[in-house]
Order: sequence, then C-alpha cells, then structure tokens
Amino acid sequence: MVKAAPCPLALREMRHAPKPQVIFTHESDLDGLVAGVLLQRLATKLYGTPVPLEAYHYHAWKQRDCREHTAWVTDLTFESRLDRTGWVVVDHHLTDCTAKSAQLILDHNKSAGLLAYDLCRENGIESPELDRLVHLNNVADLFLDEDPDFALASDYASLVKVYQFWNLHRLLDGQIERLIDHPLLEVMATKRRVEDPIGYEWCKRNVVPITAEVGLVDTVIGNTNLLVNRLLEEKATPFSVLMTIFRRGSTVMVASLRSRNGEAIKVAEKLRGGGHPNAAGAVLPRSTRSIPHAIEYLKQVLDPQGSKATSFGDIGSLFDAIDAELSSKERR
Repeated sequence: MVKAAPCPLALREMRHAPKPQVIFTHESDLDGLVAGVLLQRLATKLYGTPVPLEAYHYHAWKQRDCREHTAWVTDLTFESRLDRTGWVVVDHHLTDCTAKSAQLILDHNKSAGLLAYDLCRENGIESPELDRLVHLNNVADLFLDEDPDFALASDYASLVKVYQFWNLHRLLDGQIERLIDHPLLEVMATKRRVEDPIGYEWCKRNVVPITAEVGLVDTVIGNTNLLVNRLLEEKATPFSVLMTIFRRGSTVMVASLRSRNGEAIKVAEKLRGGGHPNAAGAVLPRSTRSIPHAIEYLKQVLDPQGSKATSFGDIGSLFDAIDAELSSKERR
C-alpha cells in the first residue's frame, strides 16, 4: 500500500493546479460532504467561478466513465484510472497505485475533510465553526473512540446516514458550518441514548455466520456504527469482521463492514468495494433483492466451499422478517 505523501509540498502545488471541470466526492458519509463542499469553496476562491460538485457511492463511482480533462476527487480511493494530468486527488484511503501524472494529496492519518480544510486554510478559507465541524468529522470518520468528542462526533456523522447527503446539502444551502449545534442533533442524541442499549442487547443475540471470520449483524434499532464497534471492542462475538446490510433506495443493498485489526477492507475488496482498513463497504449486486439472497451471495463469494453445504431454512425465515423491517424503514 502507498504511504502518505508529504502534504506541505502538495499544498504549495495546489495553487498551480488547473481549474477543475467538476469536483467528485463520496456520497455515503459526512466526510464526503465536508471534503466536497470545502474543495468547491477552494475552487471558487482560486478561480473566481463555482465548480459543480458530484457525489457518488463506491459502486456507481467505479462504473463512471471519467472523461473530464481536469477534475478534483476527494474521499474516493486513488486508482490508476484517476492518474491523469490535470487531475487532483485529495484522499486518505489505502491504495496500491502510485501517482505519476495526477497530483495526489494523501495522508492516511487525516480524514478527507481535514485534508481539504488544510488546503482551504492555506488559502484563507477558515472559521471557528468550520474548525469545530472538521474536528468532529475527523473524529467520526477515523473512528477515534478515545477522543472525548467521540459520541458527539458520531451524532454528526449519523446526520448524513439518516437524512442523506443531498438532503442535508439542500437544507443547509451548502453552508455545512450550519450543522454546528443544529436542532437535528437533538434527534441523534436522543436516539443514541434511548435506542443503543436496547439495540446492543438485540445485536448480541442476532449474529449470523457468513464465514468463520465474518458475521452478519441484525441491527433493528440504534446507531449501527456504535453498536458494531462495541461488539468488536467487547469481543461479544467470535468474528473478527462484523457486517451489516442496509437498503438504499428500492433496489440497492449495501454491506457495511467493521473490524479492529484491518480485516474489513480485505473482505470489502472481495465484494468489489473499498474503504478503510477497519471501516469499509460494498454495494451488493442488484440480483440480491432480499436479505436471504444477500446471505447466499455473501457465502458464495466469501466462503464458496462452505456455502455448498449451507441450508438457509431458519436463517431465511429470520431474515425474511428483517428484510420486511428494512422495507418498512425505507417506506418511513
């Protein structure tokens, strides 16, 4: 994997980068929202005119044909197809590629939002509100669970999970600093205090083995990231990687993976996904329209030998109910 590039040099060179035709960012989380908006502001400051922002989930991004002559990309893993003259990639994910033509600003120890904010501050774009938001985003995205702001940061990150990227962007009119002390955080905090203890007890009793190392967790209530992290931290299951599945829209199912020692990214890559060593994800094929189908697919990909002897009987019945609950949540 490629090590982090020295950022101070990259900061100086950024001023000489050509104007991007578009800025690409990750649609699934707060880090993508923060990094994308900040780079959009930076482009406006440097070039005097706005640059369009586009957001993608991993699966759609990998299938997009990138024909732009110039572009900025953030919070999406650097890969060979992005190594193009006139392209700038601001990211923190592990990558096997080395930049030969593109300008790569890479630091595994910072969120994409913090890297983008470093660039902004070098160009006079900063405020106390942005300082606070970028800090909370960094804590949440890097899962710095020993930071005193960790629980609050998780509430901020949950806003994007619950209300979705573009809904929040429109609600805030692109002014992401308005998230600081936003009334919606009261909803997140209340949900965490009330739902998480109930959800944790449920999760412990409802983990289905996919392989000897991977378990699928049913999370019917509570903050999924916090619940799964607690299961891993307390070693409440025998699995080193814990997976959850959620539905996006009416046809797409997404697997989210968590671990403590870098195993999650390896599993995600087998599913044609990506992310961080301990926090990764993948979009499942459209043919997996229900949880039992998803389980069957996951077993075939991750444990092809073991899946041949698997009977879904009771598991299928259990997850039919879970699938109904997912559909109910989608309707709500």
